[in-house]
Amino acid sequence: MLSKGVTLRGLEVFESLAGTGSVALAAQSTGLSQPAVSQQMRNLETALGADLLDHTKRPMQLTPAGRNFLARTRAVLSELRLAQSELSVVDLTHLRTLNMGIIDDFDDDLTPRLVTELAESLTKCRFKLVTASSHDITAAMKDRRLHIGVAASTGEVMDGIVEHPLVRDPFILVTPTSHAPAGANTDDVMRDLPFLRYDRDQLISRQIDAHLSRLKLEFTERFEIGSHLALMACVARGIGWSITTPLGFMRAVRFHDNVTAHPLPFAHFSRQISLFAGTDWADQVPREVAQTIRRLVNRNVISPALRSQSFLQGELRVLSE
Repeated sequence: MLSKGVTLRGLEVFESLAGTGSVALAAQSTGLSQPAVSQQMRNLETALGADLLDHTKRPMQLTPAGRNFLARTRAVLSELRLAQSELSVVDLTHLRTLNMGIIDDFDDDLTPRLVTELAESLTKCRFKLVTASSHDITAAMKDRRLHIGVAASTGEVMDGIVEHPLVRDPFILVTPTSHAPAGANTDDVMRDLPFLRYDRDQLISRQIDAHLSRLKLEFTERFEIGSHLALMACVARGIGWSITTPLGFMRAVRFHDNVTAHPLPFAHFSRQISLFAGTDWADQVPREVAQTIRRLVNRNVISPALRSQSFLQGELRVLSE
């Protein structure tokens, strides 16, 4: 039984304060007054008998207890939000046309499931779906060739386009299992084998390059591969190692016996997968499609990934609005 004072509203306030460090911003995101935010936080800390935030600092910072509790809080709230979304059936019967683009990371499994669900509601709609790279989908959104696009976020604010966060997709290291099985030290394989990189024109490649540059890390590289599955096949054959994400790794199930995922042996970073929609598009439609995608990703990608790769707990997760 939960201690008196541990409430859903209190958890939502804590999550917001942990992300913003500001009572004013937390009040804005939760729709509460600033005194109400402060009271909710006091009630939660009293009920738990622990300080979750250092209230003396500006912005407020998590205490060690707060960092541990935040991971659990996010997991609980994520499950509740997904459960709520599953009770809502997306209703697109009023649409006459819908052009949608989806990142090719989803193409093998999630995209067919999503299309099946949407098609049941698109009874009077002319529907077009394309799968492409994040770069191409972003360009198509800017040119107004798509109504909705699902792609990796660049962090760029685009005029006339609203971004709905979907998934936090952390970067991971993948090695040939023969050289570095689960739990092994990856230093030797990273030194002895070349770095297999994505095509430099791809957004994921630029994101990886930017992070390695910030850390002043350089690795021997001889291969630049545009196809994700071809890259995973090279890792499986022991040709080299690579950096990818769980969404990419879970697509390569056929290679999992010969490819092992590891947490990065240097500073962690992640990308965000988002749904983008034009501001002239009905607001409720993108939100409903986003909720459907979150539910499908959680069930078909995140849950299986966390069962097999426990180090992703708290790192790979669905994002709320």
